[in-house]
Amino acid sequence: MLAYRQGDAGAFETLYARHKGPLYRFVLRSVRERGLAEELYQEIWMRVIEARGRYTVQAKFTTWLYTIAHNRMTDHWRKRGLQLVELDGVDPAAPAAYEPAPRAEARQGAERLLAALAALPAAQREAFLMHEEGGMSVAEIAAASGVGEEAAKSRLRYALAKLREALADG
Repeated sequence: MLAYRQGDAGAFETLYARHKGPLYRFVLRSVRERGLAEELYQEIWMRVIEARGRYTVQAKFTTWLYTIAHNRMTDHWRKRGLQLVELDGVDPAAPAAYEPAPRAEARQGAERLLAALAALPAAQREAFLMHEEGGMSVAEIAAASGVGEEAAKSRLRYALAKLREALADG
């Protein structure tokens, strides 16, 4: 990001390539609607571009990026009254085997996971997605979310416990 701040457009391309997949999945799994996720995702990257000249190293780039994403998602949820929407048309990961039974079983497992993820409170889902999709530590999640480390740790711990419970019941 420092190179991009100095005018190196190639540095932005590197940042974008490195973070596009995890960030998009974070946004998609947060809002559960492809069109909206794409719009918010682009807005997040536009904010990165707009903040280029003001960027200073205070944490890892990932923490800074997910702080921007967290703030944009918070704005979105406030406008919607924290109302979550259903996921439409997400194709769960296909298994390596092509036989119908394993494919159906894998699809059902993926659907159970997505449903369990959707059932989490927004703060817990966000912490889980930052950890899993963003590869962020508890300290980085806390910094990006604007909460203390203990709160971030609790959110992540509760999310994992609820997901394990939901998947064990299936």
